[in-house]
Amino acid sequence: MFGDIQRFETVQKFASYARLIKCKAEFAGKVYGTQGNKIGNAHLKWAFSEAAVLYLRGNDKAQRYLQKLQKRMNKPKALSALAHKLGRAAYFMLKHQRVFDEQRFLKG
Repeated sequence: MFGDIQRFETVQKFASYARLIKCKAEFAGKVYGTQGNKIGNAHLKWAFSEAAVLYLRGNDKAQRYLQKLQKRMNKPKALSALAHKLGRAAYFMLKHQRVFDEQRFLKG
């Protein structure tokens, strides 16, 4: 089935496909860094980025979590990290057919 989440072996492969992380440049099992900012689905990148911004709107717990991230990185990178975390959460929600658990999401 085309839209099945099971087609992604790991959450990393899903995140890479959704442009939430950069693709690995590897050959014969050896990793040579990253490559290609334009590999993957741009629409998913946009959707998770928008979801991150909308998740922050009016959500004090999420805004505190973003401030915690901003202590380690600047605001755009913190928003990207939040979008990546939402993407991972969406992957596991679809894979295990569970609903979103905000307490568990913000714990990590």
